[in-house]
Amino acid sequence: MGARKKVTVWGAGMTGATMAQRLVEKNICDVTMIDIIADMPQGKALDIMESAPVLGFETVLTGTNDPQDTADSDVVIITSGVPRKPGMTREDLLNTNAGIVRSVVADAVKYSPNAVLVIFANPMDVMCHIALQASGFPRERVVGQGGMLDTARYRTFIAMETGASVKDVNAWVLGGHTEATMVPLISNAAVGGIPLVQLVGQEKAEALAQRARNGGAEIVALLKTGSAYYAPSAATVAMAEAVILDQKRVIPAAAFLTGEYGINDAYVGSMIKLGAGGIEQIIETPLSDAEQAGMTRAAAAVKELVGLIQ
Repeated sequence: MGARKKVTVWGAGMTGATMAQRLVEKNICDVTMIDIIADMPQGKALDIMESAPVLGFETVLTGTNDPQDTADSDVVIITSGVPRKPGMTREDLLNTNAGIVRSVVADAVKYSPNAVLVIFANPMDVMCHIALQASGFPRERVVGQGGMLDTARYRTFIAMETGASVKDVNAWVLGGHTEATMVPLISNAAVGGIPLVQLVGQEKAEALAQRARNGGAEIVALLKTGSAYYAPSAATVAMAEAVILDQKRVIPAAAFLTGEYGINDAYVGSMIKLGAGGIEQIIETPLSDAEQAGMTRAAAAVKELVGLIQ
């Protein structure tokens, strides 16, 4: 056995720390968790490592404030950024987070020039553009996590509605990672190969798609403070695992399109094949006219926001 693969999680908040926990428990790679807050990632890492004798994993989690400790990562997950505060416009948030992501990516690629970057920071679609630019990486190695989470929510709601196992629900969410730009696919959604529309009718299928669009907001409204991190971390870890283990998973994720779906130069959620090289293929899904229009709208929306960044 050679050296273990390595994943860095940039940002040790609730989401980042849960990602690190899920990763070390899988026992497939060592993990470094980095944050600017002194001692906090070290404390969380030690706490998680103290569960190893109980859970039986040999992988190592390192907490740090020093970018040098992230060196030679195979995957770098970027969760850094600030949430919107009262009185902040979306543009304020955009520019603040763009600055943070830019500097984090510069540090990440300095120490891990061969890594695949998985972008989780919000607004995710726009931050992918920032990361691609700041890294100088080819588009294959900068991928956005949004589709996996939105898809997981969509599948959950379909399973709840039909009373079927989530394992037998096949449904995907493409497009943007915002309520307005998400494209939950109804045309090819199925449970055990049976079309969703046949099982629940068009109207109920539309309602399930709408609940998926609103999935993040639904949780924020229930929690009152903060946002989701259990499902988001699981979705992101699945992507890191696909790269680490070269799984060739065909999954929905934000990719930089150069002609696919008639879209150029924009990060839009699409079906991709994810393996050791990052995005190994972008697979165009047959779409209904309404779904294709949704993809086009998502591209226009992300380009508009990219244009607002200073």
